[in-house]
Amino acid sequence: MIGSIRREALDHVLIMNEAHARHVLAAYQRHYNEHRPHRARDQLPPGLHEQPTTAHDPQDRRLLRTRVLGGVTNEYRYAA
Repeated sequence: MIGSIRREALDHVLIMNEAHARHVLAAYQRHYNEHRPHRARDQLPPGLHEQPTTAHDPQDRRLLRTRVLGGVTNEYRYAA
């Protein structure tokens, strides 16, 4: 876990003070628990109990990107 935090977040952000460190770690925690795929869970995030729906026809859906930590990490979802 510590290695993941360091490699995916802290190596790319200059921490200015304790409040900034708490903000960065909280944002990474949300990303890690709600969106990031985990190999041990068949590429599902810990908060998700079933595989997300996939687009059958790529032309029917748009892919949306959400930037986490100012673009250090990105999350992708299909538009409804």
